[in-house]
Amino acid sequence: MIDEPPRPSWQMDWTKQAQDDFQSMPAEGRDLIMSARAELVTANDPYFRGIDADASLPHWMTVRPLASTSPGGPHIVDLAGGRGWLVYTFIRRHTEPQIVVTDAFWA
Repeated sequence: MIDEPPRPSWQMDWTKQAQDDFQSMPAEGRDLIMSARAELVTANDPYFRGIDADASLPHWMTVRPLASTSPGGPHIVDLAGGRGWLVYTFIRRHTEPQIVVTDAFWA
């Protein structure tokens, strides 16, 4: 038996603050965040690395590193032209890799 690396669907966890912020958003923001969540947990690489790696994402969603000097660190999902965002880190453990959302915002 070959021990294959983990594949999507990834688990997603939220910090308490991010979860509280998400729950207090208007329905429009929650809907877009849940759509973005669906894209993240089913992506082969939640960091969308490489040229045009995020070409298949919806037009209202972009993914980039939070700091260009840390491409393997936290990433931000910009939603609806900057009206909202999610900041997350992908923890690439061999067993149970997961995405941890640390910040959620909607204006």
